[in-house]
Amino acid sequence: MSSNSKGSKESMCNSPSGQSKKNMKQRFLKLLPCCHVDSTPTVRKDSIEEDFELATVCCRPDSLEKMLEQTKFTKTELQILYRSFKNECPTGLVNEETFKLIYSNFFPQGDSSAYAHFLFEAFDKHKNGAVNFEDFVVGLSIILRGTVTDRLCWAFSLYDLNKDGCVTKEEMNDIMKSIYDLMGKYTYPCMKDSAPTEHVESFFQKMDRNNDGVVTMEEFLESCQKDEAIMESMQMLDHVI
Repeated sequence: MSSNSKGSKESMCNSPSGQSKKNMKQRFLKLLPCCHVDSTPTVRKDSIEEDFELATVCCRPDSLEKMLEQTKFTKTELQILYRSFKNECPTGLVNEETFKLIYSNFFPQGDSSAYAHFLFEAFDKHKNGAVNFEDFVVGLSIILRGTVTDRLCWAFSLYDLNKDGCVTKEEMNDIMKSIYDLMGKYTYPCMKDSAPTEHVESFFQKMDRNNDGVVTMEEFLESCQKDEAIMESMQMLDHVI
């Protein structure tokens, strides 16, 4: 989400068509490990519901009913997501190494390891070095079905690397460098080596309202909610799955 909302602001200024939303859905889901959903999946409800109850994996997920309460997905959507997750992660857990490996398959032209690390940290809510189905689907629900404020808070948490409640230039520089590394050196048009630093300076000029060298959650939310392009990019994620 972060790379789409930052690197593609200009392309998101117009209201998306139905086809562009569909294409965005496919691109977005490909960015997330363990979530390769077919466009016309066939779901055997009895089989998948049994999977939620049987201890066939090392990390057993909570009941389907609990997942319905914790997320904004429908029963069928959760069943499809769980089947996809289990196919990719048979143990029910994905560690950072596997997360990076899966993620790198979608960015062969660049180095996705640093950004995948930051994304993994955002999904790993228990900070135990592993992401289970609950972690994954709750985060995905916020990104795809949460309110604009929910999504912005999730993005801020991604940028706040040490989780101290504010984003420093150093943290934002690490994030931006990871995004540019992910995109690769052979993008068109060619990006200057100074592009990440310039992007960070632009970010702080807009967000750091009291010029104290850090961006707080309050400053981030206020600035984003006043930025029409950012708000439209947030809304493009509505009902993409």
